[in-house]
Amino acid sequence: MTQPPTYPTPPAGGPPPAAGGFAPPSGPSSQGYAVPPQHAPFPGQVPPPGWAPPPPGWAGPPRPAPALGPGGQPLASFGDRLLAALIDGALSTAVAMVLFLPPFLLLFWNMMDDLTRTNPDGTLADPDPASFLTDFMLPILLLELGLMVIMLGLYWLYHVEYMKRTGQTYGKRVMKLRVVPLDPAATLDRRMAGKRYAVQYVAAMFLPGLSYLDGLWQLWDKPWQQCLHDKFAGTVVVKVSA
Repeated sequence: MTQPPTYPTPPAGGPPPAAGGFAPPSGPSSQGYAVPPQHAPFPGQVPPPGWAPPPPGWAGPPRPAPALGPGGQPLASFGDRLLAALIDGALSTAVAMVLFLPPFLLLFWNMMDDLTRTNPDGTLADPDPASFLTDFMLPILLLELGLMVIMLGLYWLYHVEYMKRTGQTYGKRVMKLRVVPLDPAATLDRRMAGKRYAVQYVAAMFLPGLSYLDGLWQLWDKPWQQCLHDKFAGTVVVKVSA
């Protein structure tokens, strides 16, 4: 005769077990179980015993203070300086396009006229190599040289003569940045601004890769987060209110 299966006896004080197992104990743990940590209650949830709310005005753990310049102003971040440089670069590109697009279009038009010249019988004339050099390549080189000289002159007016008055270009004004001397008692002058210009634009134009190294130097420079042109000129870029 088949006997019915037997089940283990549940612990004392617990609810009846389900088939094949024990029910968890209902009383206080006596087996060394870990007590879960207490957290802040959700809205509408009854706080657990012993939980205390944070003091009034508490806004979480303190945030690290921003790095300060020699005069006590916050140093400009890499993102702010990059955006300011992009704004100034867009202005420079717009000026260059206005100045040099008409001559380049005129030169291109003359070149196409020479390339499509026909013989008396209606066939395309063979291009003259000497004419190609004198009528196209030489003017292109002269235009590029003129563009370089004029842009360096415009950069001097904008990044030296204009910036030294307030320590700001248009891009820096938009991003609320200012160039100041490392010495808080000194004033930004033409000599400092000229040194920045010499490294940032003149040297970078003739040394490939220098412009990238110059701009990225601030990421690891301590304690003033200077670019190479800042270090050469003795300046630092800070964040201002206006």
